[in-house]
Amino acid sequence: MEPPFDVFGYAHGHFSEVAWMGQNTNHLYPKAAIRAAVQAAMREARYEEYPMPAGMEELKALLREDYALPEQKVGLTSGGTEALYMITRALLNPGDEVVASDPSYMIIHKFIELSGAHTINNEIYSAPYRLTADRVNASITPKTKMILLIDPLNPLGSGYPESEVRAIAEIAHDRKLILLNDVTYRDFADGHTLAAKTAPEETITVWSLSKNCGLAGLRIGGLMARGELFDRIWKYNTNDLGINVVSQWAGLAAMKVKNEVFPRIKKRTRMNQRKIKRMVDSIPGAFLPVYPSQGNMFVIDISATGVDPVRLQRELLEHHNVFLRSGTYLSPKFGSRFIRVSFSNSPKDVDRMVQAFPVALAKLRTP
Repeated sequence: MEPPFDVFGYAHGHFSEVAWMGQNTNHLYPKAAIRAAVQAAMREARYEEYPMPAGMEELKALLREDYALPEQKVGLTSGGTEALYMITRALLNPGDEVVASDPSYMIIHKFIELSGAHTINNEIYSAPYRLTADRVNASITPKTKMILLIDPLNPLGSGYPESEVRAIAEIAHDRKLILLNDVTYRDFADGHTLAAKTAPEETITVWSLSKNCGLAGLRIGGLMARGELFDRIWKYNTNDLGINVVSQWAGLAAMKVKNEVFPRIKKRTRMNQRKIKRMVDSIPGAFLPVYPSQGNMFVIDISATGVDPVRLQRELLEHHNVFLRSGTYLSPKFGSRFIRVSFSNSPKDVDRMVQAFPVALAKLRTP
């Protein structure tokens, strides 16, 4: 039997040749400022000493200002994923329930299960392609401990209107539930509302400089929460000597220019979305469930074409050096219907993708 195709091994083995459009990474962030910060950290041999255990205060101050949550405590972690792991291990017990969705960022669901809890997955692969306050309320049982609100939603790109965020946050407050608000892609949205503005005592906000500021390989993210709730989570911090010092320097440099550069980045992602949509609209049997995306990704539904997204993922990568991701790891029920594409990429990458996608799909459709 042929071994499974290693998409990550292949992509990294052809690193400079691949259009990386499968992992929601941001390739549009200006590189000069970040490179200068990393080079300075290396030149001064900052890596020889442990960083400040609590993290760079200047960086944390910029994050509080950016999120306008001055009363919140800030914790820096090795990517937002580590923050999510800490939260689930600290706050969930065997038998607890978490209101969530399918599709979703399923790594969080995995962490929930590792805590002995489980998710109540609302099926949202139909309009409006997100949770609603009514569905959240109907999913709550005496065992419910947490609500998972990912906004914008990976993988669909759905965004939540302010009224819905407030309504879900009010449910968490009234029912005394923890509200885990993963806002990794908020900077790509046309408008965004933080749940912590409505339910500050119940909400944990998780963010990622890895994704929004193009620092995925440096792994830097974190969480914000108030007093006692933050302290409960931070007892599970595995980086008691601080996170990577070079990552922190890069994050600080990125945050200093973020307000200046992100409007241009968002404009480019909107242009890239439109280009991909024109291509998808030209293919019989393919469509975009969510458009425009409020993140830097969306999914292309190819179910009517009869093509397996896993096969399409491999065909695009092996023969066109375009890295997209099959939806199978993002939705137990609906993942076989779609492939995810991220578009915070150069026009050159997007042009390659829109040229390759119809060719690869047509090849696999041929009996």
